[in-house]
Amino acid sequence: MGPNSLFGPLDPASDAGYTDAPKRKGFFTDTSVCIGCKACEVACKEWNDVPENAFEMLGTSYDNSHSLNANQWRHVAFIEKPAAKPSAPSVDLGMPAVGAPVSDVPQDEKPDFQWLMSSDVCKHCTHAACLDVCPTGSLFRSEFGTVVVQDDICNGCGYCVAACPYGVIDRRRGPEGDPKVGIAQKCTLCYDRLTDGQRPACAAACPTESIQYGDVDELRERATARVELLHERGVMDARLYGNDPDDGVGGTGAMFLLLDEPEVYGLPPDPVVTTKDLPRMFTRAGMAGTALLIGAALSFVRRRP
Repeated sequence: MGPNSLFGPLDPASDAGYTDAPKRKGFFTDTSVCIGCKACEVACKEWNDVPENAFEMLGTSYDNSHSLNANQWRHVAFIEKPAAKPSAPSVDLGMPAVGAPVSDVPQDEKPDFQWLMSSDVCKHCTHAACLDVCPTGSLFRSEFGTVVVQDDICNGCGYCVAACPYGVIDRRRGPEGDPKVGIAQKCTLCYDRLTDGQRPACAAACPTESIQYGDVDELRERATARVELLHERGVMDARLYGNDPDDGVGGTGAMFLLLDEPEVYGLPPDPVVTTKDLPRMFTRAGMAGTALLIGAALSFVRRRP
């Protein structure tokens, strides 16, 4: 697809016009070692001055930060599911998995559920629909291949909110007087830290290295090796999400190791950039408009005496 296809760049930084750009940066989130501490949430809020969310219990989970939104750029989900069957052997994931069966606990004392912890974040898509639809240029592709929102340019139209296939980007809500109320907000991969040679705040704060930052190509290799290791240890449900350059968004800058189907984590199983078909739609609309004009002209010509 060409640069004017409304399908996003193929090589993010170079296609956006950068020369001698650094290697594309991103996240690899290994949910198998996430302990649900939410340190990443706190670090993100502190560094990016993200306001407090409406923290309250959902009634369906111990998670009190709900979801990704304009006031929650990192979200650690506590996903409850039935525990493994008693006959299933305990598995060494490399770190203790919260809620997983422990071999030295009597079977009748083991919980009947387990938690899947997952720290979600903006995917920084290769084909980013939010970029395609932004009318003001508020969203831009950085030299690191990431997608960043410029607060002072955003007019709060919300086109990007509807365009994101992951439901990540959102307009800020808050008290009157907050200058950013109504402005689109999401993870920037700590762009200001990257330009200063630092790691994103969430990755720096993660105590188990569940959130890993680096070159996307290297992270893909690391993620693949981790899945292979878990498969060797009997964790056959381990899988990667967002690492396939041939998927509907061209692969993402934030990939995840999951221990269940994407739907269990609230992720779309087959995401597709929502602007993919716009060029074809515009072409057909243009052809239809042209046909109407030709028909009207012919009608006018025929009616002349």
